[in-house]
Amino acid sequence: MSVAAFQRAFAEALAVGDADGAARSNVARQAGFAVHRNNVMVGCIDALAANFPTVARLVGDAFFRAMAAEFAWSNLPTRASLFDYGVGFADFVAGFEPAASVPYLADVARVDRWWLEAHVAADANVLTGADLAARDPATLDGLRLRLHPSVRFAWFEQPICTIWRRNREATATEAGELEWRAEGVLLARPFDEVVAHSIGPAAYALLVASGNGATLAEATANALEREPEADLAAAFAQLVRAGAFIELEDRQWTES
Repeated sequence: MSVAAFQRAFAEALAVGDADGAARSNVARQAGFAVHRNNVMVGCIDALAANFPTVARLVGDAFFRAMAAEFAWSNLPTRASLFDYGVGFADFVAGFEPAASVPYLADVARVDRWWLEAHVAADANVLTGADLAARDPATLDGLRLRLHPSVRFAWFEQPICTIWRRNREATATEAGELEWRAEGVLLARPFDEVVAHSIGPAAYALLVASGNGATLAEATANALEREPEADLAAAFAQLVRAGAFIELEDRQWTES
């Protein structure tokens, strides 16, 4: 057997999810193979626990590791680095029957995943309030804002951002009874740290429109349509303070 053939056979044997199936492989019958197979599984579970710490905290270590093992057998790593291992884990959690009693768990897993993506996103200079104040007010309606590369956001019918923050951030200030309501989440890393923000319907609509290339006037109209009574100035200011937009060159401020 060539080295390449042996490596393929070894990987295939590792990927077999049951002991009887693995035992049918010549490679799996070699002394010490079970140790390698167990190490692969432990490594996958540990990587998932590191990449989805909020999920792990919500369900406890024993439940999480059992759930992670089920995922890992069907989703072995495809890259040497396990830093971002777990693409598809949130969808798996959504269909994992033993987790059905925690209906928000899959969405929490999505936010954990977005945190990783935001953490490794490209750097970019953020748009500040001072940048806006320095511009001719007459040009602002035609402004097309671009989202910072680290921005991840979504709207949920459950208080996912609050749940995530209470179980993820050691310095989270939320306390008391949780108000069960719809809520948007915005993750951004304008500088060195990823920060999660709870956002309302207007702020969410502004992000959606801006991400789709709308002008500020068009984005504002979308926001008012979604939340007619919204304080748009406050919603927009929240997004700017969060570092949701990047600094634009002069030529990008002209109306198209």
